[in-house]
Amino acid sequence: MGAHMRTVGSRRLVIELKRFREAAGLTGEQVAEQMGWSAAKVYRIEGDRVRVLARDVQRLLKLYGIDGEQRDAVLELARLARVKDWWQQYSGAIPEWFQFYVGLEAAASAMQEYNAELVTGLLQTEPYIRAVMAAAMRPDHNDEMERQIKVRMERQKRLTAPDAPTLWVVLNEAVLHRQVGGPAVMRDQLAHIADVAGLGNVTVQVLPYTAGAHPAMLGSFTLMQFPDPADRDVVYLEAETGALYLEKQEDVRRYSLIIDYLRAQALGPAESRALIAQLARQTPE
Repeated sequence: MGAHMRTVGSRRLVIELKRFREAAGLTGEQVAEQMGWSAAKVYRIEGDRVRVLARDVQRLLKLYGIDGEQRDAVLELARLARVKDWWQQYSGAIPEWFQFYVGLEAAASAMQEYNAELVTGLLQTEPYIRAVMAAAMRPDHNDEMERQIKVRMERQKRLTAPDAPTLWVVLNEAVLHRQVGGPAVMRDQLAHIADVAGLGNVTVQVLPYTAGAHPAMLGSFTLMQFPDPADRDVVYLEAETGALYLEKQEDVRRYSLIIDYLRAQALGPAESRALIAQLARQTPE
């Protein structure tokens, strides 16, 4: 049997299993005793060092008291994690509340993003988020929307945490001019971007209209890197009804070249921050 290949799917699976174990108040040793395993096996599974069998996932979930929708979602994740080239996509099979992307983002040590239409989630203000969600044409219930907003605001705290990732964002100039939520919301949003761009681990650049045609005209993407060398870089592409996670080396290399090109064509970080702050001041009350 060949070496276990860590993928986006397997990483997310073991992170969830560890989270459920901790929520159940169990140590790895206690789980090993209940399962008839060595403690080392539990920690190898949670470290994504070995492939975890579907029947073992079922037994672990039972031990942790996980049932219903959560159980179904984790089992679906376990199934997808075993599929060759699973990285190609996931769709509605894993529900949005499962926060798949959020878990990856929390583990990332560096993120590089190009945003064509809207402000990066980690830089959005709450009124801006509400305006985007209101325009999304989705039948979300109010409590679901509030939960999503809360998650997004929590995610932003990561930028100022002791182990904060580096975030490098290229914003299409159109993002700055699109009046999401109206002038007052945009004024505060632009001022917020300018403030956060002052953090040592955050860089924001604006790709001006004058840059003309560029290689990312098909849309936004995020390139994520992780502290463990065993974890390959991931490109995340969001769509209306699902998302793509690309891990193949040639795909990642392609997007890495694109982000390098965009950064070279964009206004410099200081010039970009000054422009954003100026637009904030010029936006009417």
